[in-house]
Amino acid sequence: MASRSIDISVAAIALVVLSPLYLLISSIVKLTSSGPVHFHQERIGLHGQIFRIHKFRSMRADALNSGVNITIGGDPRITATGHLLRRLKLDELPQLFNVLTGDMSLVGPRPEVARYVALYPEPLRTEVLSVRPGLTDLASLCFMDESRLLGRVADPERFYVEKLMPLKLKLAAAYVRHRSAWLDLRIIAATLTGILGWRWIPAPWSAIPEFDLSPNGEPPRPAKV
Repeated sequence: MASRSIDISVAAIALVVLSPLYLLISSIVKLTSSGPVHFHQERIGLHGQIFRIHKFRSMRADALNSGVNITIGGDPRITATGHLLRRLKLDELPQLFNVLTGDMSLVGPRPEVARYVALYPEPLRTEVLSVRPGLTDLASLCFMDESRLLGRVADPERFYVEKLMPLKLKLAAAYVRHRSAWLDLRIIAATLTGILGWRWIPAPWSAIPEFDLSPNGEPPRPAKV
């Protein structure tokens, strides 16, 4: 209950303090590309419940018509404004409303779409979905350049499902097992400093996974987490 109270308080204060920035981004998105200001998508949350995640739209309005759920570096579907929003993680700002409504927490495993959650092996699936998904987590810190990494492989979808997602799940499970107010505080601090260019990850998960990309673009071999 205390954690939920903190989520509500921080999200409410952040939305008030950042309201001028929120309005500015909304105006820029609307003026620089056709389509709605916000992007909404169904994700899987606590105990497998479906909820609608909110983001500032950073891609063309028809982006999902391609049937692709992952974004790679240099993705032509991303708008000029969207590149900046994504780099600074400002496209995630509307998710503070998801925190207020109880669908998400400030810190927790990032929520996935149903097609990927269906691939989670048990018992990891039950464990990861036992907590609210969050705005940021250990995997977010390890893979801040995820889209760029996906853009360097021949088959981004296959690499994500077979290589990247299992690593994310391990980190998500590690968070669930060791979560605490102190760990949450460090993850939030690391997220904010990471956006500004100083990357670090709370111990004992301080080793960022490295990938040895072969010249022919075959899926990389991940290091141990």
